[in-house]
Amino acid sequence: MLKSIIDESLETGFDAKLIEYLTSNSNLPGPRGNLELANLFAKNLADYPPQKIVKLWGLCLKMTRISATEAPVNTPQEFIPFCGTVGMSSIAAKNSSYFNDALNLLEKLATDSRWRMREAVAMALQKLISAEPGAVINELNIWINSEDLLKLRAIVAGVAEPAILKNKEVAREAFQLNQKVVQKLKEIKDRKTESFRVLRKALAYTLSVVIVSLPKEGFEFLNRLVKIDDPDIKWIIRENLKKNRLIKNFPTEVNALKKSLN
Repeated sequence: MLKSIIDESLETGFDAKLIEYLTSNSNLPGPRGNLELANLFAKNLADYPPQKIVKLWGLCLKMTRISATEAPVNTPQEFIPFCGTVGMSSIAAKNSSYFNDALNLLEKLATDSRWRMREAVAMALQKLISAEPGAVINELNIWINSEDLLKLRAIVAGVAEPAILKNKEVAREAFQLNQKVVQKLKEIKDRKTESFRVLRKALAYTLSVVIVSLPKEGFEFLNRLVKIDDPDIKWIIRENLKKNRLIKNFPTEVNALKKSLN
């Protein structure tokens, strides 16, 4: 049904029916948006022939421009820019001419005030990494020089996906990016901002995702971190040690680190 609605939007130039379908099936308000629908929307866009991509790209851009004022957090309307972001990355992953534009847009969207939009950015980055890992990693190494903590959050969240970490080179780069972001976090003086809280919360799980792919280097890093007298760093370590992905696969290393934290 979704495919036919997209077809109709392409033919008529009107997207009201598509917007209505997405919002009505968004699962919002609620704790979890309809990620399956967002991914289906993105997959459908990627399957269109090149001659129709221009219109679809324009549609996604229009969707991403819907502001937090027009589509507040946890409303059905928020699902529209969410889908636009994921859809745009799906188009760019299959059509290289849009790749750089997609990365530039994601850098801007990474600082969105809405947490779901920031999640959409992470999902979008993962799609692009799957297509062109080297190009995206190079871009993220530029982002990492930013003082905007939400961009740093986008970096670590964007590489925290087991499927893309099966590529060992990507896993190594992802691990290095996480290390760099932790180093930047250590140097932050003002830790009462919302952006600091968001970054800290992301690192509370991203490290464990990457460590599963590089356990030796990962646990060596955690053992160095645990010696640092920094309450936020220690909190990040504790939160990662609670993850089943570490507890089940590396119980000895996890227990040793827990003892070091006490």
